[in-house]
Formats: sequence, C-alpha cells, structure tokens
Amino acid sequence: MTEVSLREVTAETVRQICRLRVAPDQEQFVAPNAISFAEALFHATAWFRAIYAGDEPVGFVMLDDNPDKPEYYLWRLMLDAGQQGKGYGRRAVELVIDYVTTRPGATELRVSWVPGDGGPEGFYHSLGFEPTGEIDDGEVVARLLLDR
Repeated sequence: MTEVSLREVTAETVRQICRLRVAPDQEQFVAPNAISFAEALFHATAWFRAIYAGDEPVGFVMLDDNPDKPEYYLWRLMLDAGQQGKGYGRRAVELVIDYVTTRPGATELRVSWVPGDGGPEGFYHSLGFEPTGEIDDGEVVARLLLDR
C-alpha cells in the first residue's frame, strides 16, 4: 500500500483539500472540508491535518485535542470518494491514535457518527471503537480505550 501520512494544511494546499468530496450518498455523514476549516477557526483545541497517500491528498482529519481536560475526540474524518476502500482511512485513524497516545492524560479517543445505511459505524467498530450509550445531537458516541 502507498504510504499514508498526515500533513499540516498550508496556504498552498488548503484549496486542494477543500476540493476533496465524499460520494453524494455520504454527504449526510460528514461536513465539507471548508466547513471543518471554518469550525477550527473558532476552536482553540482543533488539530487538523490533510491525509496523503504518497504525495496525493486523499482526505482530511480533525481532532479536538484538549489536554487541559484531558479529552481527545476524532471530530472529523473524510476520504475523497475516489480514494475510499484502499485502506487510507484506516491508516489515517491509526496515525491519529498514535498521536493521541502521546498527549497528556490520554486514556481514550472518542468519536461519533450519524447512524444510517452507508454510514461509518462498521468502520469504527472494526478499529475497536465501542458505543458508550450516549447520543450527542443525534449521533452515536463511541470510544476506543488506549493502551498506555
């Protein structure tokens, strides 16, 4: 598989990252990247990266990285429609998990998803995330306990 990396978004790459799109039937599950960038402007704890396969941008990931609480939340994950099913999303989440394990007080990584056919529930289960029983704004909340 092509090497997957998480890279900082720069003034030179932001438009390219904003042009990435999920398939039309997935749009109900994830916000466009431009919205994610806008949200990050107003959250001091937002940590975001472009997902690259080799030198090609293929997706976007954003984390709520709050060591003061400490809470770590996979806020956004999107893979371009033409890049799905290649293992890039799985590898990107593994890299996020690796990052979170280096953060102060990190014992778990949380995520949430909109339930529905074609949604990411099975993907997150396959990575070890388990529902907490919480529902936040209609989304199922799950967590992955981190080995420390």
